[in-house]
Amino acid sequence: MRPLGILVVEDKLLQIAVTRILTSIYEVDFLPCSYGYRLMVGVKDAVKQLTINLQFGRYSWLVESDVKSYFDRISHEWSMRMLEERIADRAFLRLIGKWLKAGVLETDGRILQPEVGTPQGGNVSAVLANVYLHYVLDLWFEKVFKRSCKGQAFLLRYADDWVCAFEYRGDAERFYAMQAERLREFELELSEEKTRVMRFTSCAPQDKESFEFLGFEFRWGKDRKGKPHLKRRTSRQRYRRSLQRFTAWCKEMRHLKNKERFAKLNQKLTGYYNHYGLPDNYESLKDFFHQSKRILLKWLNRRSQKQSYTWAGFHAALDHYQVPQPRITDRQRARTPGLLALALDESEYV
Repeated sequence: MRPLGILVVEDKLLQIAVTRILTSIYEVDFLPCSYGYRLMVGVKDAVKQLTINLQFGRYSWLVESDVKSYFDRISHEWSMRMLEERIADRAFLRLIGKWLKAGVLETDGRILQPEVGTPQGGNVSAVLANVYLHYVLDLWFEKVFKRSCKGQAFLLRYADDWVCAFEYRGDAERFYAMQAERLREFELELSEEKTRVMRFTSCAPQDKESFEFLGFEFRWGKDRKGKPHLKRRTSRQRYRRSLQRFTAWCKEMRHLKNKERFAKLNQKLTGYYNHYGLPDNYESLKDFFHQSKRILLKWLNRRSQKQSYTWAGFHAALDHYQVPQPRITDRQRARTPGLLALALDESEYV
């Protein structure tokens, strides 16, 4: 349970306008390594860029990082000082300061007056959180830490989750220690259970190491030519969570007519394929589709003591309502700047 700052209509409209202003100001400042809460980039872009970098860069060590209760720990003082670097309008800054200090109404009627953090549920919270880590992490990594590395290094961040890859173990271990100190300077704390240094290289397939990022599991395998290839699939935790939500939905939608129920089913499956339909992930999509059919049939047959569908009749209904089959929905390549600007063989990602 998290305290949410639910806005009234007037404040919501005003926050939308302020968010657009902040986005226009900071979009030119944000570095290419930042993907969360930005225009024209999202989860898929981050996953594809991470794949390209790890596949073709000389990286052998990874540092996974996550901030503990990030949105609840953002310092109001530091946040306002960062905004003052680019914004001189005092009235505009005072308005943002009021939103940061806005109270949160509890279920028992108490009002919490936060001294730190951004009110989750507001439109402006996302961009303020992104600006905070832009100064705390992104600029520090690119302008300071990266220049002291002995080998290649890159950072990819999505909101408060990030992955750093390094060519040498010494650089990775040094970053692991220094990032904790850097975050403490700005009143943030790393989540120990979600932060680690790991070896991740195609040169040691016996390690069988894998890591999860943005709902995908990354692991080394072989392509059709027997060469090392970075593979992706839906993370097991996200997979189980999706099936749990789908089961709850099946229970709630048993009373609907077939036309409406299957229309909603098509929307759900299409959204799932659009999010997880990356190359290498077809088997996970196929398994999710099979389990979804089994769950839906089970709960449709529990509407009464009389069985509603056999497998044959259920498959006929799926065909009649044109339920989408699992498919790869995205084959576009990520950006390949600098070292990675090379011609990629499309067959490597099928």
